[in-house]
Amino acid sequence: MEKSYDDDDSSFPHPGGGDGGLSSPFFLDHAGEVLLSRNQDGLSWKFLDSSDCEGTTCLGIINSEDCKTEIKFSDIYAVEFANYGLVHSPKSGLRHAKECFRERLLHTQEMYRFTVHGFQSSPKEPCLWKLAAFTFGHMDLQTCQSWMDQLNYSLIKEVDRPRNLLVFVHPRSGKGNGSKVWETVSKIFIRAKVNTKVIVTERAGHAFDVMTSIQNKELHSYDGIIAVGGDGFFNEIINGYLLSRLKVPLPPSPSDIFNSVQSRGSSSVQEQGDAVHGTDQKEHYPLLPDSVQEVMNFRTVNGSCEGIEDPNHPFSGGRPRFGLIPAGSTDAIVICTTGARDPVTSALHIILGRKIFLDAMQVVRWKTASTSTIEPFIRYAASFAGYGFYGDVISESEKYRWMGPKRYDYVGTKIFLKHRSYEAEVMFEEADPDNGKATTHTRSKTWPFRNTTRPEKIPCRAKCSICNSKAEDENIIRTTPISYPEKTRWCRTKGRFLSIGAAVMSNRNERAPDGLVVDAHLSDGFLHLILIKDCSRPKYLWHLTELAKRGGEPLNFEFVEYHKTRAFTFTSIGEESVWNLDGEIFEAHHLSAQVLRGLIPLFASGPEI
Repeated sequence: MEKSYDDDDSSFPHPGGGDGGLSSPFFLDHAGEVLLSRNQDGLSWKFLDSSDCEGTTCLGIINSEDCKTEIKFSDIYAVEFANYGLVHSPKSGLRHAKECFRERLLHTQEMYRFTVHGFQSSPKEPCLWKLAAFTFGHMDLQTCQSWMDQLNYSLIKEVDRPRNLLVFVHPRSGKGNGSKVWETVSKIFIRAKVNTKVIVTERAGHAFDVMTSIQNKELHSYDGIIAVGGDGFFNEIINGYLLSRLKVPLPPSPSDIFNSVQSRGSSSVQEQGDAVHGTDQKEHYPLLPDSVQEVMNFRTVNGSCEGIEDPNHPFSGGRPRFGLIPAGSTDAIVICTTGARDPVTSALHIILGRKIFLDAMQVVRWKTASTSTIEPFIRYAASFAGYGFYGDVISESEKYRWMGPKRYDYVGTKIFLKHRSYEAEVMFEEADPDNGKATTHTRSKTWPFRNTTRPEKIPCRAKCSICNSKAEDENIIRTTPISYPEKTRWCRTKGRFLSIGAAVMSNRNERAPDGLVVDAHLSDGFLHLILIKDCSRPKYLWHLTELAKRGGEPLNFEFVEYHKTRAFTFTSIGEESVWNLDGEIFEAHHLSAQVLRGLIPLFASGPEI
């Protein structure tokens, strides 16, 4: 027989003040009678009738063996009063939820109700978060209101959650569904009482211009800046913010390093003929002189010798967090930082105030002649910079935007068949690997084109120990660029390359499930330099095939050089391609790049692997 509660029922305690344990009886909609309890960490409820417990799994509630379910405050994004209305409960004695659906034997009763909104991880895909709502009913309005007040007070104490956000929506991103994606997730922000100022971009560069011109006072009134679009759109917003505000020393230019070595009388490098790779030169340079260290340490983004001390510098007072809701063609950044290419999952990461830090790559295009009056041109990339094959694909695909994301498959095939290679010189920092610094991966060769050594690969994940290994120094690391120690060594490689890539993160996506470098981390302070030397089409196809499969070994070829570094320089020789910076075209004859560790605070928690 079903029990009901009236205003005078005192058989169970009612909630009171403070953070101590509280409990009260409630009806859980579509589940049954529960004893709802609150503690410092969250809510839990236990079914008072064991027969109700057995049928609840199919109704979206996951219970343990003792019929107890819990949800942490950190996983609750809203609590709403649902007014007076029906609360459904399964008929007493039902053992299987499927019988409820088949026979529709649900009892209803009118009560005062409130709903707790949270999420549940998908059993098959833990990174995929699904909305979950639990509606509790009680006959006493004051009891419901008291619980509502207590729960909302607990949510207010979650201090890292945003209250005001600036949102940029790219309406034509990816398949042209940016506005539709925002329309879907905006309801979650409204329910969570997060205020949003929405700007729907009207042209290319619109978001960049807004971020460049917005005053710091207004910017600081927001708890975060959100992009609804793809990786390129996120890159546009990041650049608009950083280029107008951040002053850091630039990496050395190609001529800085070359001239310093020449001045010390370095011996020439003999060319090594190779039928597979073509002409290839490689040299380990001696320690850099003090003069180059001074150039590297004091030249800033505006070409002057100013330091970064600035009373109006926004980073001294904290940086706004950034967020990305996927609506692009590949959405590699979202996949790497949340583990799922899902707008709802990303929205929940933002609303719940999850936070990680991302490395960023500062890329500098240098003037081509000493007499040129053009100052260095700077851009930032959050995920990837690619030349050759990657640059040709992004450049050619601009002609086929009408095809949507499919243009990359079509253009990629065209560029592969053309099989272009480009001559270039690449120099990269090689620190002492024994000290845990940048490293060069070399492997013993075996027949026909593969290598035998396969070092252990540790992918980045939530609460990553590698990314958090220097947590005690993060305030210093995350407000200054990398420093080059006195014993910095640089290596040079010269030849013809099908592609040159520098990954800031693994760049996992649907076409490359493990990414370009499976063990590249989000905030480890390294760039992952991948040089694909000129080779035959079948060999290059084999490499691309390894990229496209889970568990592949795309770097395990003799024509692939992989270097873990903090900075590199690039000089093209002869015919040129373009660079692809997070999906945007970047032309450069002389280029330098360095990693800025943990520069970008992001609403995310890392993938669950």
